[in-house]
Amino acid sequence: MGGPDRRRPAGLATRPPAGWLGLSDEDLLYEIESLGDGLHDRDDVLLEVVRSDRHFFIRQEAAKKIRDPELLKTHAEDRHIGQILVRVMTRAADVDYLERLVGETRYLEVRKAAESQLRVIADRIRSGRPR
Repeated sequence: MGGPDRRRPAGLATRPPAGWLGLSDEDLLYEIESLGDGLHDRDDVLLEVVRSDRHFFIRQEAAKKIRDPELLKTHAEDRHIGQILVRVMTRAADVDYLERLVGETRYLEVRKAAESQLRVIADRIRSGRPR
């Protein structure tokens, strides 16, 4: 993990990006995991990681830590992020978006995750405990 990253294009005078994106994959994962679950104010930094060209696993881990799912909606076409996005959608208000995603996504994994989440929401509504 500490070697050169072959996913990034080489340039004449490339400098590592500042902030978290300048970290090695291992250090970046450490920073992401150290945030805890929903107890941070770093959605902006995490969104930079999601938008980056880092390995899908790192971008996915960053997406899992984003507190505001609305920020991920523009990345629903990325199958790795789309799967994370639909798992955090639990409100009845999210149903329209999830149904649209089921019909529009080209990724089976995202479609299946959205269908599963729609079932979770329907079960919660039927049981009288919607969020």
